[in-house]
Amino acid sequence: MSQAPPADAPPLAQAAPDAPPAGLRLWWSLMDFRIGIVPLPVLVVIAGVAAVFVRAGEVPADILMSIAVLAAGGFLCAEVGRRTPLLRHLGLAAILATFAPSFLVYVHALPKPLVKSITTFTDSSNFLYLFIAAIIVGSILGMDRRMLIAGFAKIFIPLILGSVAAFGVGCSVGVALGLGFKHTLFKIVVPIMAGGVGEGAVPLSVGYAQFSHQPQGGLFAEVLPIVMLGSLTAIVLAGALNFVGKRFPSLTGEGRLQPGEQDVPLEAEAQAEAHANSDPQTIGAALLMIVTLYLLGAVAQKLWQWPGPVVMLGLAVAMKLARVASPALERGAYATYRFFSACVTYPLLFAIGVAKTPWAKLISAFNLPTLVTIVATVVTLMGTGFLVARFVRIYPIEAAIVNATHSGQGGTGDVAILTAANRMQLMPFAQIATRIGGAITVTIALIAYAHFGG
Repeated sequence: MSQAPPADAPPLAQAAPDAPPAGLRLWWSLMDFRIGIVPLPVLVVIAGVAAVFVRAGEVPADILMSIAVLAAGGFLCAEVGRRTPLLRHLGLAAILATFAPSFLVYVHALPKPLVKSITTFTDSSNFLYLFIAAIIVGSILGMDRRMLIAGFAKIFIPLILGSVAAFGVGCSVGVALGLGFKHTLFKIVVPIMAGGVGEGAVPLSVGYAQFSHQPQGGLFAEVLPIVMLGSLTAIVLAGALNFVGKRFPSLTGEGRLQPGEQDVPLEAEAQAEAHANSDPQTIGAALLMIVTLYLLGAVAQKLWQWPGPVVMLGLAVAMKLARVASPALERGAYATYRFFSACVTYPLLFAIGVAKTPWAKLISAFNLPTLVTIVATVVTLMGTGFLVARFVRIYPIEAAIVNATHSGQGGTGDVAILTAANRMQLMPFAQIATRIGGAITVTIALIAYAHFGG
């Protein structure tokens, strides 16, 4: 019979697991080297798969192929922008993710089957509005409800004053450079602040055509590049403000609009339910709630012509104030917002660059008087917001960035501007500036054009 070991004997040594071989460790390091969120070997495989489909003459336009291609293209462009010295501080990642693919399409560097696939998916999937819905609802439900309503009330003051100042300065600069008052007002300053392409340039060109009896297509081609260049200017300036905020922290809340604002709900049970952020079922339920709010906005637009995103925004604010969503669902919505902000932004910008940003239209407005007028208008709009902010107790950089979205390319511009500024949580306020500010601008401009511009 064997004798038991003494009680004080050390435990038997257990065999250590075999260390992975050097080749496997090297491969793992390659898999962990990412371009954005895309592992380097996966990026190479995506390029190879896309090349095979391009050679066959047709690239699938389904969600699977689009996820792979847009992620690879978007994060590759963003990574180049992030690693470019000096210019990376001006939002170059967002600029390249949007405008580099537009240029590649223009010079036929992107194969036609791939362009067709991306364009079909972007136009048919409502990809942009899913993103905007997740960002708006998630960021609202993740805000401090005690500060929410005050933020919406305060942001109108710098927005209105900035718009008035931008109209005055923009028209004055245009006239001084020989562009004429009517041309500067109706063809440059108004399109910049009209709310983008679908909500701004299109109704403006239709209204101008009706009152002037000119072809609508020609008028649209005239104002479209102004909208795009105004948005590009806002993107660059928003990136610069992000850099300024790093140097002077007292000027910014790093995405919080006003002092005292929090990023997460303040209910007492928040700590006890913190695990909800990582609960897949809770996040799935929150995403379904977000989509439902978007659909309610779409119904309101269909029945009563109310702007769908604004209706969705209002419903989200009402839910937050009335505590309709449980704390777990609020955190699930906030987790959804963080996912879309981190993982979907650059693929979306790449899709926008390919499908909705014609390079030829953009460069058609490149003449010095027009460029100077555009820059003067956007700088005044943002600068006024910056200066007025302290009087209404909001952060100057955040106020200036929200004002910048008033000169953006609609929803696509909001995404690019806030990405360049690294302040995607300002999307609810950006939608106010873009949708409501743009609608008011278009309405007043068409009334004025009917009397004075034709």
